[in-house]
Amino acid sequence: MPTILGTRVDALGLAEAADRILAWAERGEARKVAAANVHMLIEARDDPTLAAALAGFDLVTPDGMPLVWRLRRLGHPRQERVYGPDLMLEVCARAAARGVPVGLYGGSPEALEGCRNALLRRFPGLPIVYAWSPPVRPARREAPEVLEAIRASGARILFVALGCPKQEHWVAMNAPELPMVLFAVGAAIDFIAGRVPQAPPWLQRLGLEWAFRLAADPRRLWRRYAYTNSRFLSELLLGRL
Repeated sequence: MPTILGTRVDALGLAEAADRILAWAERGEARKVAAANVHMLIEARDDPTLAAALAGFDLVTPDGMPLVWRLRRLGHPRQERVYGPDLMLEVCARAAARGVPVGLYGGSPEALEGCRNALLRRFPGLPIVYAWSPPVRPARREAPEVLEAIRASGARILFVALGCPKQEHWVAMNAPELPMVLFAVGAAIDFIAGRVPQAPPWLQRLGLEWAFRLAADPRRLWRRYAYTNSRFLSELLLGRL
């Protein structure tokens, strides 16, 4: 399995990833899924606990174009981008068709409600059996009553939107208590709700989505992109990828 900056990134396409997630969900398996970009890989490079957590994930997709380009150089010439929000929508489409119940965890109450409504408009009949906006706090082992509520909902897939790396840590910490597919989806809930604008497809294909997001929210994101992008470039130039 290919690795980039020490993190395994699975070389598979969007449809294959969605099929794999649905198969796990229909069998009631406990699995962990993440969509990796440059930010995540640099965070894992700097944080051994995150690196260890990601090593236990069952599926890590190439969310960012730099990862796609690297996988192509590593012998996967047809590799496509498996963008987290697109994969979430693809999974929801299949879940609606097959009656697989899903849940939403994370995001503001407004974003969560907006995402829920948008998903139901797009996929009528999608069984969204759980939705909760937790308090803003560090990743932690969830309270027993919250874990019980998630289990009792019957969700087979839980989309976790807490931002990287918090959501990956949360998934790793709570997976032993949650017999379902836990999919760390980052900003997907905000995107689907329409609360955060997405970069045009042509910018995404050029690997410049970060520039679009930076322009939209410079105060929050400039430090992240200044650090992670320069680190990734330096690792590339030094041949450490």
